[in-house]
Amino acid sequence: MAHRSMSRRARACALVTAVSAVMVLGAGHAVAHGGGDHPHEGSPEAAEVSEKKVAKEVDPDEAAALGQSHAEEHARLRIAADKTSDYPQTTRTNRLNWLTQDQKTKNAKFAAGKFGKFTDYFPSPDYGVHIAQLPTGKILVFSFEPVEDNPTRETAPTQLIGRENAGRAYLWDPEKGTGKDAFRAVPPPVIDMPDGRNEPRPAPFFCAGHSFLPNGMLGVFGGNLGGNGGSGAKLALIFDPFKEVWLRQPDMSVGRWYPTVVTGADGRQLIFSGQSERGWGTPTEIVERFPARNHPVLTDGSVQPRPNVPVDRFAADAPFHNDYPHAFSLRDGLIYTFGRDSDQQWKFDPVAGTRIGLPNRPDKPKGRKTLRGERFYGSAVPLPNGLRGPDAVLQMGGDPSDPETYLFKDGSWTKPGAKAFGRTQDNTLVLPDGTLFTVNGSPDIRDYGNGPYNPNADQKYRQTELGDKKGNWRLGPVQRLPRGYHSNAVVMPDGRIMITGDELQQIANDPDITDDMHGAIEIYEPAYLHRGKRPHLGDAPDSILRYRKEFTVGTDTADAVDRAVILAPSTSTHSVNTSQRHLELKITERADGSLKLKAPPSAKDAVPGYYMLFLLDKNGVPSTAQWVRFGPPQGS
Repeated sequence: MAHRSMSRRARACALVTAVSAVMVLGAGHAVAHGGGDHPHEGSPEAAEVSEKKVAKEVDPDEAAALGQSHAEEHARLRIAADKTSDYPQTTRTNRLNWLTQDQKTKNAKFAAGKFGKFTDYFPSPDYGVHIAQLPTGKILVFSFEPVEDNPTRETAPTQLIGRENAGRAYLWDPEKGTGKDAFRAVPPPVIDMPDGRNEPRPAPFFCAGHSFLPNGMLGVFGGNLGGNGGSGAKLALIFDPFKEVWLRQPDMSVGRWYPTVVTGADGRQLIFSGQSERGWGTPTEIVERFPARNHPVLTDGSVQPRPNVPVDRFAADAPFHNDYPHAFSLRDGLIYTFGRDSDQQWKFDPVAGTRIGLPNRPDKPKGRKTLRGERFYGSAVPLPNGLRGPDAVLQMGGDPSDPETYLFKDGSWTKPGAKAFGRTQDNTLVLPDGTLFTVNGSPDIRDYGNGPYNPNADQKYRQTELGDKKGNWRLGPVQRLPRGYHSNAVVMPDGRIMITGDELQQIANDPDITDDMHGAIEIYEPAYLHRGKRPHLGDAPDSILRYRKEFTVGTDTADAVDRAVILAPSTSTHSVNTSQRHLELKITERADGSLKLKAPPSAKDAVPGYYMLFLLDKNGVPSTAQWVRFGPPQGS
């Protein structure tokens, strides 16, 4: 049975944090953050109970560590928590039934050939706080072990230390369908975290940062050490998608909770920001790099990295005020970072080891009334740039009062066009045909429009948005669940979109909270899958393709192919997706049963690694992709 409520001690920790925050902030709104103890108005205060009952509830360990009076206060809070009502299965079932019918009714007016269509909806064994489209075709989903199944309470183990603060991961194989047998557990290494509890458990890597290495493996850095509003773990892990195992590497020099990781043209990953091991409110300025300079870049997927490959410290620091900045490697080979604060915009030179300032983002309109005064968990994408790598980034979301989009190109910012409404926690994807698709969103963290920890949502945030190449946006069909914080989406090799995440909404709408399928996945088919027969793509080279060189692919529809494009597999969490990349490939020769294509110009244009290759007809209908990989890394 998977039904698991948060322990009394864990619930007390969350309540203590909430009450403390409310005391500090007074009658105003509390500031919500990252993956755990989000305080909010109306947090329960200590119950009026007898001293006898309090004495019985006091935890001796807490009394020894914190003092008797502090332990008694925790006891009162636990008693208050135990009086809160549970969340009945009937409510979950009624909610899901209503959302299912409402989606069907609202989407009846959207023609699939123009707006796309939502199709499959099925249970998953994981919440999908983190997802990655792997070059094997499978999708990795990972998060944390359940500690709470009441969506009106905090669902993540941010404040916990010890064995309850643990990670978990699964692989979904779309070729096996949508049933339970299509998922396989791939748990992270069991680690005795440095939290003083001496309780080894699967590595708590949730709220880490990640990007792909040139060999197709996924580098995952950071995680949750627990306590103090969320403390950063020093974890450095690699997931090998070919052998389907996790590999632990030497720890980073600093803990990181909510870091960003991006892969550059040299094939090395830069790791930015994240709350340190000291706890929430201590974002690190240290930038680290993997693998370290004196270690080779990992390019062969058949060879696992040695267990002693470390990070090293990058020469320049990155003093972000907030975590999870957006970061992209653009066609000049530099890493562009876009912080949540308007004045936190920089580019980094991986070769020179320097940081260079960028203009402030012009997104602070007069009268803005957001709590933080800055963008918070909005999406960003590097825009397609034809045969060359991206040289522009479009940033949007992160502020429910601001529907504008912000384009950074040629060293300056413009506003190319507004969306229908502002939202946070959104995910925006570049599709094979070069258009954009926005899904998920909410007004704020754990707030869907009716206050924190109330799963009843403002229904407009379920509506998707479709963006064309000219910067125009239009509303599209609605998704089944409202998904905000911890929601994610990726493009699959068959051109469909896989959507998951937001554990609060998943448990609030779980058709059976007693089973082991805690999450839910939804599939969206873009309009191009409803415009006729797809082009055919047959064999493609499985060796590393050199930049500027020509290569041949098989196709039975050579005359029908209008374009060949490559799309990088993406990996997403907290509205951050640093791996997205879309390039066109020049078609140099057509023959009966084949096409000759030309590889991208350089590693700066197409970061070394795996890509999904699509052939498209004149209507933008894509083939099913084949995997190709480009290299070597810059400087090799």
